[in-house]
Amino acid sequence: MSFYEQYLKYRDYDSAGCNPGSKTIERILGQDRLLPTDFLALLSPAAQPYLEAMAQKARRLTVQHFGKTILLYTPLYLSDYCSNQCQYCGFNVRNPLKRKQLSLEEVEEAARRIAATGLKHILILTGDARAISSPDYIADCAGVLRKYFTSIAIEVYAMTQEEYGQLVNAGVDGFTIYQETYNEEYYDLIHVSGPKKDYRFRLDAPERACRAGMRSVNIGALLGLDDWRRDGFFTGLHAHYLQNQYPAVEISLSLPRIRPHAGEFQPRCPVTDKQMVQFLLALRLFLPRAGITISTRENARFRDNLLSLGVTKMSAGSHTAVGAQIDKEENAGQFEISDPRNVAEMSAALRQMGYQPLYQDWQPIGDR
Repeated sequence: MSFYEQYLKYRDYDSAGCNPGSKTIERILGQDRLLPTDFLALLSPAAQPYLEAMAQKARRLTVQHFGKTILLYTPLYLSDYCSNQCQYCGFNVRNPLKRKQLSLEEVEEAARRIAATGLKHILILTGDARAISSPDYIADCAGVLRKYFTSIAIEVYAMTQEEYGQLVNAGVDGFTIYQETYNEEYYDLIHVSGPKKDYRFRLDAPERACRAGMRSVNIGALLGLDDWRRDGFFTGLHAHYLQNQYPAVEISLSLPRIRPHAGEFQPRCPVTDKQMVQFLLALRLFLPRAGITISTRENARFRDNLLSLGVTKMSAGSHTAVGAQIDKEENAGQFEISDPRNVAEMSAALRQMGYQPLYQDWQPIGDR
């Protein structure tokens, strides 16, 4: 069993050819449960006149399932060494960057500083360089971080189920991976070389993480690489598949838009703010129980405006360079962030808008 079978079923879908009538959209908005074909209709241009109606229903569903709360977390980049040649990424092995990897002592120093902000959830990231950022190294870093945080999530290269199991045993409970684009042919084109070029191995990574015992699994596509309706549809379909196959796992989605980075790559399908809103609303209506993350790739004003439309998780105090939290930001980041607010500023903004910022969503019982 693999999501690839469902991907094949819809692979030849033509987003430009999806044109439901207004009565179809109105019928879908009146339903409690949506089918994949309903989700497809809400992503279509025909749904654009109904954004306000979609927003009202999205607000109601989000409050019903999550209340007026936003979970805050921050990313910690452990290493920017990478063996991939991904055209859209600042860590591209061909980019002439000064590379760095944190020692365990530096990881502990960064952990102390981040924990002092009150956050209990952290996301650790590395480039794809197994010989340097091995599963053993990531497990050792998790061993340091578990002293300071109740939840440790990873956003690293695709691993085997056994390697994910090793990290779960080390205290990692959350997993994030982006398929970047679900367009298999274009995926092959923009991933010029390196292990990430294996489309199927990456596509099946969330399932391996679920089977390995991850408590939460987060997926997404990098918006801007390909037609947003096509990638948006497959992202939602993938999350729907995972929810059905692994009901004990918390399935979430992120909506990252491509940002300026080292290199000359330009997105061929830029996504407007209005299109981003439509994607967010359609996701919330299709997957009412799924968490939705909006990161600091988006600017403060836009993030604030998206808040009530279905968002459940936001990053704060973000840096994309290795060593930034310990004042050793000598290298370039993976991309430019767009919302520089620190944890205190983000919390104050949330409270002002009537939302409760959550620094800790859960506490593991006993050893993990």
